Amino acid sequence: MSETYDIIVVGGGPAGLAAGIYGSRSRLKTVILQKGTPGGQAATTAELENYPGFPRGTTGPELMKAMREHAESFGTEILKEEAIDLDLDGEIKVVQTKSGKEYKGKIVILAPGAAPRTLNIKGEKELRGKGVSYCATCDADFFEELDVVVVGNGDAAIEEAIYLTKFAETVTIIVIHDQGTLDCNKVSAEKAFANPKIKWVWNSVLEEIKGDGIVESVLIKNIKTNEIAELETNGVFFFVGTVPKTDFLKGKALLNEQGYILTNERMETSLPGVYAAGDARDKYLRQVITAAGDGAVAAFAAEKYLAEEESFTEQVLKADKPVLVAFWAPQVEESIAIIAELEKIADKLGDAVKLVKIDTYRNERVAKRYQIEKMPSVLFFSRGKAAAKISGSFNEETILSHLKALNQPE
Repeated sequence: MSETYDIIVVGGGPAGLAAGIYGSRSRLKTVILQKGTPGGQAATTAELENYPGFPRGTTGPELMKAMREHAESFGTEILKEEAIDLDLDGEIKVVQTKSGKEYKGKIVILAPGAAPRTLNIKGEKELRGKGVSYCATCDADFFEELDVVVVGNGDAAIEEAIYLTKFAETVTIIVIHDQGTLDCNKVSAEKAFANPKIKWVWNSVLEEIKGDGIVESVLIKNIKTNEIAELETNGVFFFVGTVPKTDFLKGKALLNEQGYILTNERMETSLPGVYAAGDARDKYLRQVITAAGDGAVAAFAAEKYLAEEESFTEQVLKADKPVLVAFWAPQVEESIAIIAELEKIADKLGDAVKLVKIDTYRNERVAKRYQIEKMPSVLFFSRGKAAAKISGSFNEETILSHLKALNQPE
């Protein structure tokens, strides 16, 4: 019989590694399944200058190596496995991998990452990280007082081009449309047109990136005349979108129309016990630091989820006697008073009944599951199942009558 992990993390980039650190540090048995070398996109980034704590910069491989060692130092297992299918509906989740193995876990944290959309232009792959970039926030300062080219004309492209003008001498935007036509919003377009550092090449596409080790020039093709012109430049920025690595999640009711995973601020997906973190999540900013933050939140939330679920199962669902589950909230005075009354009733009944008090502020999930909307509320459990519920004001007689009903033979 295969072992069951507390947490299975799918993806070993900054989000997955941070989840591993936080999960294992909480004494949860944690495994990271990573298709290739841990680190994700960050592991292929030559220089990182905006990760806190490294004022003189660091490299992506160095930072990811440190994060991996950090996770392993707390006991995180990191296995070279590619997830191809998942069963996420049950209490125990199952992850199937390309090698044919199955991994079982109480929690799954999805951190498969995303990749910049590439155009497969000649020279693009060869000069990536050597003048070819997909992130202005990451790399703009490397091009201070230099000339760069931007490919793309949507919101992200134009906004990032404007950002690049804070560093570069000139920013030339290659646009496939007629002069004056952009795909971005009107406000961004007006700002870009008014920026003296931005130049435009209309009715054109990027044909080739040239350079010996670093970007030196680009070939630009006019789509109306088919003429090709060469433009000297020091860098090429592509802003034509990103692609989440979520194909293996299609059909799981977790994704938006673009294929990104939908979560709340706790990184919870629509499925209990399933979380998501990092660039594959529908989010505002995709950076190493935000990915790591997502991973920390997901693992922290997962630990609280497990503690809450295991406590409820042990105290309530496995109880060998009727259980009164009293839901209360510290900010609702009436619920505090009712708790005191229920304690008196439970003392009178002795071993015949068990009282479990649940603070809905700390145990929000259980309250939602049983549709507890009013404080105070009491659920009556028998043999692991909720048999009755009362909310609002009630007295000892009401409690005793419900308990008597629970003890009636079926």
